[in-house]
Amino acid sequence: MNIKILLFATLKDKAGTERLTLTLPATEHTLADVKQALGAEHEGLVESLGTAVAAINQEFAFPHELVHDGDEVAFFPPVSGGETQWPEVYRVESGVIDLNELTSAITTPATGAVCLFSGYVRGETNAEGKLIRTTRLDYEAYEPMAVAKMRQVTAEIRERWPLVQGIAIVQRVGTLQVGEPTVLIACAGGHRDQGCFEAARYGIDRLKEIVPVWKKEISPDGDRWVEGHYTPTAQDKQDEQG
Repeated sequence: MNIKILLFATLKDKAGTERLTLTLPATEHTLADVKQALGAEHEGLVESLGTAVAAINQEFAFPHELVHDGDEVAFFPPVSGGETQWPEVYRVESGVIDLNELTSAITTPATGAVCLFSGYVRGETNAEGKLIRTTRLDYEAYEPMAVAKMRQVTAEIRERWPLVQGIAIVQRVGTLQVGEPTVLIACAGGHRDQGCFEAARYGIDRLKEIVPVWKKEISPDGDRWVEGHYTPTAQDKQDEQG
């Protein structure tokens, strides 16, 4: 059986490729078997695979789950649905985020408030009294799964704040310079006290937990991938399935 393997961020760098095919005997195999076989073929991945998050066919997966011939299995570091009458935007894009265009896309004649969070590339960070300078950030994403998880975040927002109207979640990828916007979360409502503030905060926090996006910091002192610490649980998978 042939398994399509996708690698992101640190794992991609260590393997020297972002995709490969893993061939296993035509018997029943679990995700744990796939991880073990991949590590045997690419010893440089063993350490990173130990803490990597996995997805089978664009959904979080766990060691006991079966993998079938032709499945797409992705490994990546921890990442730093339902119809509605209200407009929704979720996308991963390489172009500049147009805040006015996105705000317009999620507002209707019933909208009286929009709360918008936008992250930017920071050029200086004070870490424990030491000034760290960043030249640029390089972002990458597991795009099909990222969009699916953005839909999940949107559904979770609606469950918690049912009066929120339009929602936009947009993530930049590619090379971003200091001062450029990197991500946008916007939540609209009829009034400012109908959950817009809380929903936007929840949206960015949740995006950093379950949406597979990573950044590499480029600085005068060297480059490094910034990896998160959140490990998905079975509940993260069940939420999307309702």
